[in-house]
Amino acid sequence: MRHLIQASLIAAAMLTLPAAAWAQATSPVGTWKTIDDKTGKPKALVRITEEGGILTGKIEKLYRAPSEEQNPLCGKCSDARKDQPIIGMTILSGLKKDGGDYTGGEILDPAAGKTYKSKATLADNGNKLEVRGYIGAPMFGRTQTWQREQ
Repeated sequence: MRHLIQASLIAAAMLTLPAAAWAQATSPVGTWKTIDDKTGKPKALVRITEEGGILTGKIEKLYRAPSEEQNPLCGKCSDARKDQPIIGMTILSGLKKDGGDYTGGEILDPAAGKTYKSKATLADNGNKLEVRGYIGAPMFGRTQTWQREQ
């Protein structure tokens, strides 16, 4: 009987979880801390939004040493983003849900000024986002694991 009561309480608690928490675990929409795949240190905060089934990500904050420029421009960009502030810049665009992945997008590396094809996959119950930038086919690229900001 005691186990039945505990199970009922757990079930009731799960049913009262906010819809936003459930949606967070099933969608990349939200704020993500990007992690440098070479140093393992945080690089930026990116806010991913969805409009019409298409994901877009903008840089909200950069993690920079005090000796570094705090509001750098994208000097190496070759498109309309050239010499524009990196904070507030759209770096991820065009991702659409494709089964368990999000594909068909592009991602900008502001440090290199290069744009790559991209795909993303949620991992760790929606707490991590594996973002892959590549040229040609996904096997020719690299993956960063971003961490969801709570």
